[in-house]
Amino acid sequence: MNRRTLLTALASAPLLAACGFKLRGSVDFAFKSLYLNGAANSPFLKELQRHLEGAGSLKVLRDPTEALQADAIYDDLGQRRERVVVSRNAAGEVRELQIRLFTRFRVRDQKGGYYVTEAELMQYREISYVETYALSKANEEEMLFRDMQTDLVQQIVRRLSIVKTVTTTD
Repeated sequence: MNRRTLLTALASAPLLAACGFKLRGSVDFAFKSLYLNGAANSPFLKELQRHLEGAGSLKVLRDPTEALQADAIYDDLGQRRERVVVSRNAAGEVRELQIRLFTRFRVRDQKGGYYVTEAELMQYREISYVETYALSKANEEEMLFRDMQTDLVQQIVRRLSIVKTVTTTD
C-alpha cells in the first residue's frame, strides 16, 4: 500500500508542476515595517495584524509612539455593515437577505506618497431568512460577517504584497 501511495505521489508531481501549482510562500512587501493606524481594540485590525505577521518578514507596529519609525502607515478608514432585503413572500415577510461588509483604507509612507491610495473593498453573502428562527439566523449572520472579514483581510494582504513603489501626490 505504501509503495502505491508513493508511486501515485510521484506520478502526480509533474502534473501539479505543469498547471502552475505552487505552495504559498512568504511574501515580500515593498516596506519592512507597517504601522496600523486605527482603533486599538478593532477586531478587523487585530486579524489584519495576525495575517500580515504570518505572511512574511514584515514588522507590524501598533503602538502610536512607533508610528514615526514605520516605513509605511496603514490608515483604517472604517468598516461598514449593511443588511438588505432581497426578497419577500406574498404576505410581505422577508425571505432572503443580503449582508454586506465594506472596508476603506489607504497605505502611505512618511513623506506623503501612497503605496495604496484610498480604496474600498466589499464582500457580500445572501442568506435565507425565516422569522421563526430569528435567533439562529442572527448567529448565522454574525458567522458570515466574520468570514467576510477574513476574506477582506486576505485581499488586503494580497494587495499589499503586489505593491512595489510609492506614488507621489504632486
